[in-house]
Amino acid sequence: MYIIKVKGKAKIPDYIQLRDDNFVLVSYFRADRPIKSMEKYGLGGKEEALQIIIDELPFGQLQKLEI
Repeated sequence: MYIIKVKGKAKIPDYIQLRDDNFVLVSYFRADRPIKSMEKYGLGGKEEALQIIIDELPFGQLQKLEI
């Protein structure tokens, strides 16, 4: 799975995209409010670790998500 942080402009907030190994969009959510049900993406119980990654992630850089 891959993750990318997208910079918002004006009233539009920053967003996070989760993409699968074929780069197909799996999830799209606000960076300041990660989705609570991460189980269906195989990330259940890893919300805190994901938030740390999101906070440190530079804008516009696609990175492999390894938690």
